[in-house]
Amino acid sequence: MKLAVIGGGSWGTALACVLAPRFSELTLWVNEPDLALRIQTTRINDIFLPGTALPAHIAVDNSLEAALTEAEIVLSVMPSHVTRDVYTRMLPWLTPEMRLVSATKGLEAGTLLRMSQVIQSVIGHQSPIAVLSGPTFAKEVAAGSPTAVVVAADDVALAAEIQTRFSGPAFRVYASADPVGVEIGGALKNVIAIGAGISDGMNLGHNAVAALITRGLAELTRLAVALGAASETMSGLAGLGDLVLTCTGDLSRNRQVGLSLAAGLGLSEILGSTPMVAEGVKTTAVALELAARCGVSLPIVREMHAVLSAERTPAEAIRNLMSRSLRSETD
Repeated sequence: MKLAVIGGGSWGTALACVLAPRFSELTLWVNEPDLALRIQTTRINDIFLPGTALPAHIAVDNSLEAALTEAEIVLSVMPSHVTRDVYTRMLPWLTPEMRLVSATKGLEAGTLLRMSQVIQSVIGHQSPIAVLSGPTFAKEVAAGSPTAVVVAADDVALAAEIQTRFSGPAFRVYASADPVGVEIGGALKNVIAIGAGISDGMNLGHNAVAALITRGLAELTRLAVALGAASETMSGLAGLGDLVLTCTGDLSRNRQVGLSLAAGLGLSEILGSTPMVAEGVKTTAVALELAARCGVSLPIVREMHAVLSAERTPAEAIRNLMSRSLRSETD
């Protein structure tokens, strides 16, 4: 069976590495022609995952045709803001028989769609789409550290198939029938992680981060349930699990954005200092718009948006959160 991994960033490269033993043929599509050529020669993604050698039978290509031809499973791992464009370019080689899996964590600006909805709107036909998420740092996944993720689909047979195909000794996959909850959890946890980075950057202590994670989980759950997700999903790997990792781990890009904001750096300077994408930056405004449409309150997300848009300083955002009117914990 052939697997096509579409997206040669750190996460796509790590997934290709960990899934290589499960497939007789695997092609990693890399958008940048010069990077694709270097990886072909050196077997190392020196920009996004330096120090990790790709397994020998992984083919690396800049051609979508080469990557997708005869692929039975397509795993897309591109940044959320280019998902629509890349899938539009993929269309000539996609077939209804292909199993599509999205590992992108984000929401589309303008449409407010989840990534599986973006894909469905592009491909037109009603092929089932699975989504993969959970607490994962690419570097640790590629190194073979024990990792647990969740794959979700409305089609439970598809989720079960991907679970079986992707699971291995160091990569345990759980199945879910709640793609809405899995995608919302994966998208919004990045926003809360920016707040956690701000808190740590201001040396506010462990109490503050614990409170932020807990109340952040409440916001994730509130929006996910309003969109039709099961609240139980938000207590799992794609909700609480990913939230804790992204808010506390030093490898978290979004937490690093918060740390830099607390240090007084401007957003453009922060984003220009790395080729990596911090999905939470783009997700924040979209999540707020989606919450407004659903009549849901997301105070942490709102304050992070104010900081990112330079309407408030990090200190002012923290003060606003702490001075909100008192309420029940379940509100």
